[in-house]
Amino acid sequence: MERFPAVCIIGPRQVGKTTLAKELGGGFPDSLYLDLENPSHIARLSDPVFLFRQHASHLCILDEIQRVPEIFPTLRSMIDENRVPGRFLLLGSASPSLLRQTSESLAGRIRYHELHPFNVNETTPDIPKDRLWLKGGFPPATLSATNSDAMEWLEMFVQTFLDRDLPGLDFTLPSLQLRRFMTMLAHCQGQLFNSSRLASSLGVASTTTRRWLDVLTATFMVRQLQPWIPNIGKRIIKTPKTYVRDSGILHRLLGIDTFDQLISHPVCGHSWEGFVVEQISALMPFRTELYHYRSRGGAEIDLILKIPGVDGLTAVEIKRSLAPKVERGFWNAMEDTQCKRAFVIYPGKDRWPMAENVAVLPISQLQTIFEPD
Repeated sequence: MERFPAVCIIGPRQVGKTTLAKELGGGFPDSLYLDLENPSHIARLSDPVFLFRQHASHLCILDEIQRVPEIFPTLRSMIDENRVPGRFLLLGSASPSLLRQTSESLAGRIRYHELHPFNVNETTPDIPKDRLWLKGGFPPATLSATNSDAMEWLEMFVQTFLDRDLPGLDFTLPSLQLRRFMTMLAHCQGQLFNSSRLASSLGVASTTTRRWLDVLTATFMVRQLQPWIPNIGKRIIKTPKTYVRDSGILHRLLGIDTFDQLISHPVCGHSWEGFVVEQISALMPFRTELYHYRSRGGAEIDLILKIPGVDGLTAVEIKRSLAPKVERGFWNAMEDTQCKRAFVIYPGKDRWPMAENVAVLPISQLQTIFEPD
């Protein structure tokens, strides 16, 4: 906001965008806040040029901006008329209209910021990492008094997302089939996306399951982790891995209500892997790129990071064990990708070197990954 005329906070519903915006707005005298799902607030935009000129020296916060896509040309005109940093703070869930309108109308004038659910660095000691892992990072779930309360909220969140939020974001998809699709993705957490197998189970075309996956990705429900494809003669698997991004939503889809159920569930290891991937994503600097690597010969790395300002690639292997070990495939993948350094993330408390340029790192020290050697 100190450098760009417009900043757009994007992220899933209920992640805290409005709370953050109002907190920021409190630091600006006479800031204007409009909720574009509120009819009375929308009525104030009947003459947007007049309104924004009245508030030319104030921060204007427009919530759920994708609801009024026709406002973007006016925003561009207002920014060009008085191009100063921090004029507009826009909030929105992903939608084709939001992304298309901002890219067409506000190119060079806007900076995006994705707001993630709570991560391990943002919670207090009375919310241990295992509780955050079980309940996920959405504030109402994380801060709920009991596991039952958290899972009830998460169930209603999923239902509302499918029945109300997706149609409101210009996506018209069958909610019952999409719920089944999300549940199947949950059972395949951290695995290669197999569109044909999922399509066969759902009785739809494989192009349909790929389209659904893209929709869930665009609305921050699912992460597609693309493969790292180095310029070598190896036979590389070029399929993305998929993760239900929030661990609480993952566990709700799988019917996991308690920590004891979680640690005995077949998806436990992949759930932990997805949880760590999202923690890293929430902490990584702007322009960091995430990939996975797998060759047909069995070489594999859970996560490869291309970090601005850090020389070479960084490999991350994720283990649930308190005595983590890596297999031969990891060392082969390190050689294939020529990663300069690597970290093995585990749920313990201590850090130690495993080999030259390879360190075992507790999840509480993930920020270390992004520090230059």
